[in-house]
Amino acid sequence: MSDALSYPRQSARTQRFLLGTPRGFTVAPDGERIVFLRARSGTDTTNLLWVRDIPTGADRLVADPDGLLNVDDENDSPQERARRERAREAGTGVVGYSTDDAVTTAAFVLSGRLFVADLRSGAVVEHEVRQPVFDPRISGDGRRVAYVSDRQVRVLELDGGTDRAVIGADDGEVRYGIAEFIAAEEMGRGRGFWWSPDGDRLLIAAVDESPVRRWWIAAPSDPERAPAEIAYPAAGTPNAEVTLLLVGLDGATTAVEWDRGAYPYLARVQWGAGNSPLLLVQARDQREQRYLTVHVETGVTEVIAEDVGEPWIELFGGVPTRTAEGRLVRIVDKGDARLLVSGPDELTDSSLRVRGVLDVDTDSVLFSAVDTEAATSTEIGEVHVYRADRSGVRRVSDRPGVHTAVRAGAITVLTSNSLATPRASVRVFDGDAVVGEIEARTATPALTARPRLLAVGEDRIPTAVLLPEGYTGDARLPVLLDPYGGPHGQRVVHDQRAYLEAQWFANQGLAVVIADGRGTANQSADGQKAVAGDLASTLDDQVAALAGLVEEFPLDVDRVAIRGWSFGGYLAALAVLRRPDVFHAAVAGAPVTDWQLYDTHYTERYLGHPEKNPEAYEQSSLVTAAGLSAAREPVRPLLLIHGLADDNVVVAHTLRLSTALLEAGRPHEVLPLSGVTHRTTQEEVAENLLLLQVEFIKRALSLD
Repeated sequence: MSDALSYPRQSARTQRFLLGTPRGFTVAPDGERIVFLRARSGTDTTNLLWVRDIPTGADRLVADPDGLLNVDDENDSPQERARRERAREAGTGVVGYSTDDAVTTAAFVLSGRLFVADLRSGAVVEHEVRQPVFDPRISGDGRRVAYVSDRQVRVLELDGGTDRAVIGADDGEVRYGIAEFIAAEEMGRGRGFWWSPDGDRLLIAAVDESPVRRWWIAAPSDPERAPAEIAYPAAGTPNAEVTLLLVGLDGATTAVEWDRGAYPYLARVQWGAGNSPLLLVQARDQREQRYLTVHVETGVTEVIAEDVGEPWIELFGGVPTRTAEGRLVRIVDKGDARLLVSGPDELTDSSLRVRGVLDVDTDSVLFSAVDTEAATSTEIGEVHVYRADRSGVRRVSDRPGVHTAVRAGAITVLTSNSLATPRASVRVFDGDAVVGEIEARTATPALTARPRLLAVGEDRIPTAVLLPEGYTGDARLPVLLDPYGGPHGQRVVHDQRAYLEAQWFANQGLAVVIADGRGTANQSADGQKAVAGDLASTLDDQVAALAGLVEEFPLDVDRVAIRGWSFGGYLAALAVLRRPDVFHAAVAGAPVTDWQLYDTHYTERYLGHPEKNPEAYEQSSLVTAAGLSAAREPVRPLLLIHGLADDNVVVAHTLRLSTALLEAGRPHEVLPLSGVTHRTTQEEVAENLLLLQVEFIKRALSLD
């Protein structure tokens, strides 16, 4: 990439310097191979399927979409486009794959077509099956591929080529084998069917969206195009009805039975070797959840554990799961501590704040966590990988940064990001010894971020401060707060790449402040739950962080702007409406302005059901009578930005706020983005959005 490119164009072209990063690792249990995805370069959006030969350290290209498709443009199914939107997947080519248990065969989709690769020989075969193909999954024995096509789940016999539907029809209200909107968007469950360990049957979700209200996403720039219909479960409205079926290869079905009236949310499904299916089901208010095992012959479920908690119970990655001996592994909150539990045993204590489980084998549990004390002093923004076994708990990651891992047998693939470099480090371990490194082909940014990480104020708010490159301290700097600031979101991380955009804004002559207040993943269990019933309270921590920095940094508090996207957009608009004494301008991108327009699982977790807790919605929203009446004088410049094709935070949020502001006589600006969803992936749009925001902030703060 030419050094002459501006940072905004470079960031847009590299998708914020993610292209070229190896990801999606699968380790063969024999310790011979690692399968992964990676583009050829940091400006190539096309992901290729690779195999690392562990003994030799050589990488072998297995699947190149350009050679397999011989077309320039992909033609993905609506289900695939929706899956990518929910997963925030902006790449093309091979963006996902499945393997058999031995990791000798992989299945993947290109342009709705099914391909199967021999991972040892490198041979790739396209199979003529019903299209479009969605989410192909190989059985553990490698003999069959199950996939979704329209409303059917179908099975292909790889040895004989027989392709048949095991459940579903071309029409009807029920769709099989997919994850409903809120499962994919909010629960972290992107799948809708699972193979049995011996490959003789499938566990399949049946999703009936007929109760869900319909919304329409229009394309105003193309008046000839009909609006797209989506089933969107807004807060307080009906969800899709989700059931589970055990389905044999001959199509015989057995319904899985549980109290769906009390526990309608199917949050997790896991079916490991040697164990029966394991389900995690939640109550709608998310204050109770049950862990269920399924009897595969009858569909009867048994409760093996139950969690009850206020004001809600969190969901975590990688759990529930079970050891080979059948011990249930989960993460539980105990007071302010977040613990890893196996069976009746607590494997960790309050010194670690567990984030997720990465792998469970016969001897140990691999998990990610934050050191509770160090996270507010020496290790702000760091996340490490740990191993818990009979001898205790030890840290696996050996460098400062944000780490995650994939493991099988003695082989561990450790991915590390740090403030030292914007490029991820991917090391391969055999036991404790490094036996290789997988190259990251990401582009080199045109600038270097230099954040200073601090714990600010009495509440020890994790905060990053970035000053202009070459700043000498001669004058006080106008301030730009750049938060996400909402539940789960974490911006203050020990990762150079995460601050590149903030550094570019700082280089325009601003002091940029990023603060992770209550509700964010940087906080303790109690800190994350402090937003219950009042999402607007997140603004208090932004104000507190700013106030806590004034004595140490050259901040001009008479010129303070704030920008954000999604929840950060909500926070930005909230800031200039309710605290114009602190904030003098705001850029609000894709803001949630009316919480009754956002989805059930997310919104009701924090604000409750709108019929039972209407005051929380009134006070937290920006367009309700109570919410807007909290707006104060003076009126500050506000730029609202929204993608017209957004099916997550629909554009109605911005339009309703704009209408309310106009009726209240409060001037503002609106920038609609034609054809843009909740993610801005178009290169020119992404570049110019940064430039327009800087121009607006400089104008609003009267900067030269």
